[in-house]
Amino acid sequence: MLDFIAKGLAKIFGTKSDRDIKDLLPKVTEINQIFSGLAGLSDDQLREKTQTLRTQIQEHLKGIDARIADTKVKIEELPADAVHQKDELFNQIDALEKERDTELEKVLEEVMPTAFAIVKETARRFKEVGKLEVTATARDRELAASKSNVQIQGELATWHNKWLAAGTEVIWDMVHYDVQLIGGMVLHQGKISEMATGEGKTLVSTLPAFLNALSGRGVHLVTVNDYLAKRDSEWNAPLFEFHGLTVDCIDKYQPNSPARKRAYECDIVYGTNNEFGFDYLRDNMARESEDLVQGKHHFAMVDEVDSVLIDDARTPLIISGPVPRGDVHEFDQMKPRVATLVDEQRKLVQGFLTSAKKLIADGNDKEGGLALFRAYRGMPKYKPLIKYLSEPGIRVILQKSENYYLQDNKRNMPEADEPLLFTIEEKTNGIELTDRGIETMTSKNEDPNFFILPDIGIALDVLEKDSALDDTEKLERKEEVIKEYGVKAQRIHTVNQLLKAYCMFERDTEYILVDGKVKIVDEQTGRVMEGRRYSDGLHQAIEAKENVKVEDATQTYATITLQNYFRMYHKLAGMTGTAETEAGEFWEIYKLDVVVIPTNKGIIRQDREDKVYKTVREKFNAVTDEINELVALGRPVLVGTTSVEISEVLSRMLTLKKIPHQVLNAKQHAREAEIVAEAGKPGTVTIATNMAGRGTDIKLTAESRKAGGLAIIGTERHESRRVDRQLRGRSGRQGDVGSSQFFVSLEDSLMRLFGSDRIAKLMDRMGLEEGEVIQHSMITKSIERAQKKVEENNFGTRKRLLEYDDVMNSQREVVYKRRKNALKGDRLELDILNILFDVCENLVEMGKSSLNAEDMRMNVFTNLGLDFAVTDADLKIKDAQKLTQELYAQAFAYYQRKNTQIAETALPVFKKVQEERGATVKDILVPITDGVKQIGVVCNLEKTLQNNGQELVRSIEKNVSLAIIDQNWKEHLRDMDDLKQSVQNAVYEQKDPLLIYKFEAFELFKRFIGKLNEDMTTFLTRADLPKQDASQVQQAQPRRSAEPKVQASKAEVGNTLNPGANLAATAAANAGRPAPPPLAPRKVEKAYGRNDKVSVKYRDGSTKVDVKYKSVEQDIEQGNCVIIEG
Repeated sequence: MLDFIAKGLAKIFGTKSDRDIKDLLPKVTEINQIFSGLAGLSDDQLREKTQTLRTQIQEHLKGIDARIADTKVKIEELPADAVHQKDELFNQIDALEKERDTELEKVLEEVMPTAFAIVKETARRFKEVGKLEVTATARDRELAASKSNVQIQGELATWHNKWLAAGTEVIWDMVHYDVQLIGGMVLHQGKISEMATGEGKTLVSTLPAFLNALSGRGVHLVTVNDYLAKRDSEWNAPLFEFHGLTVDCIDKYQPNSPARKRAYECDIVYGTNNEFGFDYLRDNMARESEDLVQGKHHFAMVDEVDSVLIDDARTPLIISGPVPRGDVHEFDQMKPRVATLVDEQRKLVQGFLTSAKKLIADGNDKEGGLALFRAYRGMPKYKPLIKYLSEPGIRVILQKSENYYLQDNKRNMPEADEPLLFTIEEKTNGIELTDRGIETMTSKNEDPNFFILPDIGIALDVLEKDSALDDTEKLERKEEVIKEYGVKAQRIHTVNQLLKAYCMFERDTEYILVDGKVKIVDEQTGRVMEGRRYSDGLHQAIEAKENVKVEDATQTYATITLQNYFRMYHKLAGMTGTAETEAGEFWEIYKLDVVVIPTNKGIIRQDREDKVYKTVREKFNAVTDEINELVALGRPVLVGTTSVEISEVLSRMLTLKKIPHQVLNAKQHAREAEIVAEAGKPGTVTIATNMAGRGTDIKLTAESRKAGGLAIIGTERHESRRVDRQLRGRSGRQGDVGSSQFFVSLEDSLMRLFGSDRIAKLMDRMGLEEGEVIQHSMITKSIERAQKKVEENNFGTRKRLLEYDDVMNSQREVVYKRRKNALKGDRLELDILNILFDVCENLVEMGKSSLNAEDMRMNVFTNLGLDFAVTDADLKIKDAQKLTQELYAQAFAYYQRKNTQIAETALPVFKKVQEERGATVKDILVPITDGVKQIGVVCNLEKTLQNNGQELVRSIEKNVSLAIIDQNWKEHLRDMDDLKQSVQNAVYEQKDPLLIYKFEAFELFKRFIGKLNEDMTTFLTRADLPKQDASQVQQAQPRRSAEPKVQASKAEVGNTLNPGANLAATAAANAGRPAPPPLAPRKVEKAYGRNDKVSVKYRDGSTKVDVKYKSVEQDIEQGNCVIIEG
């Protein structure tokens, strides 16, 4: 009803997009007027226009920039103990930066018409004149050395309109249409510009990219794959480079390399969403400010924004490393049990289905419906079941039975599930073992509780009340109960993931096997998602199912979801052909408005009503007949499928009918460009997954247009309307003729799960014979309503998953901000003083609660290395705030004295090194110890001598802060992974896991911050130099900014949150583990048990063969020997 009212109002008043575009039309007129005036300028004068705009922007911001610089000078002049004044000034700088961003948008809005006109005029000259001739600058000469389209003749530089883009020569032949100018303005405003396929989104992006690049804050253009990033950066580059802007693509270079850092320093930076996200994480693992590659997150334009910010939004980018005993898992051990269980369930389902057919045929719908419902609950994807449900009246019987057992909060469901071994909720992607299933999996001589979690609360309560046990025995028994719970939780999790792998994930549909590796296929594009793994151990379960190597478990070093990465930008915009259906989600999560841009030429494509068949077999026969007819007419045909399996089935059917065709799916991904290039020729049949070839246009020949244009055939409705729209949009670009037709069957996934029962009833009443079709606008609308249900369901799931990540994100922001301050050094001193004050406050709070002065003195000495004179009377009488100030004053004075002492001790050594080896030594490695641990600090010899040792003190503070933050953060991430798994059990207590997670995460983070502060103050207040002679001083090795040896991957999350992938890691952590190395190798090394036999070789050449690992463990850790094979 609300939809009907909304559509009625839109017809009267116009849509929101119509009103937005109406507001922009006067600007289009202004841009075109300025564009006409530019025609009379010489090429040199056109180039000078850009410099004039840059100057105008700088003049507008001059006042704010001067205030920021003055505030920084004031901070430098303040004494070290002026904590509050410094804090206030830093807050002023943050406020000024925000004000600067606001003023920048104002001035960019002023210069926008001129900037857009300059880009359009440059594009026109490249197209119509073929070249631009200007007085050669140093930059022109530099580009001429590497780019063939720039030629230098004396003092003249000629810019030709031919250059290479992604290895192919292109001739510039585009000038911006009016609708493209509107699209550019929408993008500049930080909105989503929805433009139909073939409307030139790549060209549109040049307008806001040029305008915003003039600010010098950087523009990031984000694409869905590296081919498009490289192609677009090279295709559009001359348009920008002619005007002195720099352009590059980060995907051309290795991570952490100097070349990638230079790419980020350009005015306009192209790259894939993954690499932008991973570089952010790598920057937050860097140990030197010189290793940082990304600058300010100012303005990002995301191509195919629906794919990146909707489909991939909940996908975490993860940088991980090995965990101790990461190769320990139970997938291989549990696989035979699960395989047997699935076979037994299949036999049961077969029996229920046979029984249901017989009972229903005899007219006993009640008993038959129950048997049918049990078969459906047992294996909803069982092919004979799907076929039977497409028969007249059968789906209605199933629906009645399902409604009966779902009523009264599923009160009767246990009766239906009782004979099954496990149940599958296909709509929510969930699997649950039944009591009968647990009995079947448990071996005869095994503990009957082998797969049953103990009620940990009751077990601990019983132990607590057992008076026969002393305290030590109680503690030991409690530890045993907790350990048993952890082992069984991991076991049950393993079984559940294996069941999912066997029953819900099919090879060549959700994934493919390539060279013994399980590779995920993107459901939207049909592309192989390299480096992505299913989370929560599901990927390992699929590997076990497919009998390939089960990869080792890893631990998270750094992680962020794409949603939270892109929300960091000051301004975010996007382009796509299909965003309108997800407009609500874009606004709610990203505050991004969607504006539908009209096409340059009217769309004349014929979009026909869906053809609905009863069975898949009938549907595919109709599809092949349709293809035959279209090929006979000489029309090119693009057949869209939803999976690799369907595309290969269809390919075999066409081969049998001797119809020539090409297949574009995950297995043929390497041939994408070649296949798409051929797809527009007469009579060509191309089978592709629905969104394959996205970002590349299918261009028709004259013969194809004459025959009727590109014919789109959809073999199934996707669960998302925008994916179907994307497929339709491949035809009818720029006013081309064409058609689209979807074929649907009642056995399709969407129709089975969410299709209207009215369609099934209607087909039954009409008494349709085999092969007959139903086609009507009402049916098409009914299917679209089903899609809308799925979209709403998926949005709810995504939103809930992102709520979990928002908790993690708020913590990440705090830690990464502190880490950034340490790395850059400008706010590090203030952070340390604040930490020192917080620790003092906590110590006083503890002292006031215990009222024991001796305990407080000991705690102060342990944490601050300071003997604080305090009495029991002080704790009782003095105010907590006053005691805190006294303790802080003493701690700060002590810390200052210690730093002065370190500087004074080190300076004579540094001076001697300068005298004796100053010509060859630039950086010195200084060992710093707190009496327990030692770290090496690199500091610059010359700077340290210039500022009387302050450089050394700052280097110590920086290195200690980074080391302690990184170590504690990795441990905290492990704890958060464990927490996310454990809170899921709250469901059984009728509690919301998300609320429990938020509360527990807050408490966990409080403890993490407390421990982090204590660790930092303990080390810094005790840090000292070992006695060393100048001759013993080592020169620091040059820093190498090679890529950290860690794995960068995307964890694929399912539709429901069922975490717990790192339980093996957590168990190892609880058992006590050695500190992980700061940078972990890509290849996970074998972990040895203490009683495993190994052979080792010592430094002196001697060897020990087949000795227990525990006997040589200490020698291995100290580097005295290494393990050898054999």
